[in-house]
Amino acid sequence: MRLIDTHCHLDLPAFDEDRGQVLRHARALGVSDLVIPGVSAARWDGLLALCAGDPGLHPALGLHPVFLDQHGPDDLSLLAERAQGQRPLAIGEIGLDFAVPDCDRAAQQTLFDAQLAIARDLDLPVILHVRKAHEQVLASLKKYRPPGGICHAFSGSGQQADRYLALGFKLGFGGMLTYERSTRLRRLARELPLTALVLETDAPDMTVASHRYQRNSPEYLPEILVALAG
Repeated sequence: MRLIDTHCHLDLPAFDEDRGQVLRHARALGVSDLVIPGVSAARWDGLLALCAGDPGLHPALGLHPVFLDQHGPDDLSLLAERAQGQRPLAIGEIGLDFAVPDCDRAAQQTLFDAQLAIARDLDLPVILHVRKAHEQVLASLKKYRPPGGICHAFSGSGQQADRYLALGFKLGFGGMLTYERSTRLRRLARELPLTALVLETDAPDMTVASHRYQRNSPEYLPEILVALAG
């Protein structure tokens, strides 16, 4: 079976010492392709170079809402330029994270909307990061209408899930599905049509139950598939 990890930060320093070994092992387990989302302009060159050397690695470019202090005044214009020239798989990881203490919601919203406009103008899907902000994100998606994408690590309600699906989005399910205590998430996965779901690890974060408190890895994607099948 060919599996695609739709959200894996393989470019991050957590994999610097054994990136090749992790990738070989993941592929031996059936994970043929990985989508590598960008989080800041400073990391785009390394991410693009990593993906250029492997046809099974697919880059996305974006400015993550959690790292507002790392984004410069020219990063949005640079994103538009890079996305037009490089044609990444998607614009991402972008979105709103209102779970961050003392977050600047207005700055996050401005950054998010600008990136949605870039995605719409370049006809690129988006990879969404959403925490405690589904209503605001859905409102922006309805306004800017990018050509679909993925709501990564989805944890919203069934009604919100239906609204994402109506806008052409898939919903990402990852390591949290492997925890028995995730009853609401498991129920949602059971109720949604399979066509609505994609698998992801978000490695090196959000690891599976069998590797609790350890670095997450694309090698564990089959465990998420088993949990979903169950």
